[in-house]
Amino acid sequence: MSSTALLLLADSRLPAGGHAHSGGLEAAVTAGRVSDVEDLDGFLRGRLATAGLVASSFAAAACVAAATPAPGRHDVSVILELDTEYAARTPSPVLRRVSRQQGRALLRAARAMWTVPDEPAAPHHPVSLGIVAAAAGLSTHDAALAAAYTSVTGPASAAVRLLGLDPYAVQRLLADLAPAVDETAARGAAHADADPADLPAAGAPLLDIGAEYHATWEVRLFAS
Repeated sequence: MSSTALLLLADSRLPAGGHAHSGGLEAAVTAGRVSDVEDLDGFLRGRLATAGLVASSFAAAACVAAATPAPGRHDVSVILELDTEYAARTPSPVLRRVSRQQGRALLRAARAMWTVPDEPAAPHHPVSLGIVAAAAGLSTHDAALAAAYTSVTGPASAAVRLLGLDPYAVQRLLADLAPAVDETAARGAAHADADPADLPAAGAPLLDIGAEYHATWEVRLFAS
């Protein structure tokens, strides 16, 4: 395991397009549901418990699949099954499209650093994250942790731009969220060997509705 590889994978400067996405925050801000740091705290905790947990679980499961029997020689059918199950947990067509775009971008960036196998299609982002984690020699927990971490850091960064929040206050908020992120990653990693159909399916309807609404805007700061 390489701690540096985990840092590279979770780094917001990784050229995988994460900076262009707000994780649903832009729609929530426009709807008036998030206007200050306290609101942001609630939004991030809710996102972590739903989208974050699902992403962590699928990333961990994909990491197992991609590392069996060895990175680069995994059973494609398992990856495809994980991808199908993740799509079933993503009701919004917009979010499904965005997830595949991010997954494709992540694989492209990762191939510049590690030996990542070609996939028959563009997997959803959490599945791609697990594949990349395996290629980088990371553990299932590392894959889950990267997924949980990025599920909140992206929206947190977007909040500074959207609301003009004090960046130091937002970083303090992320520090306070650390135990919850660790717990979510542990829960996600615990599902690493589960049947894909049995992975968590925690939903966040407002994120799905907000994504569809957001996609209709002529002018927006973030892609999602």
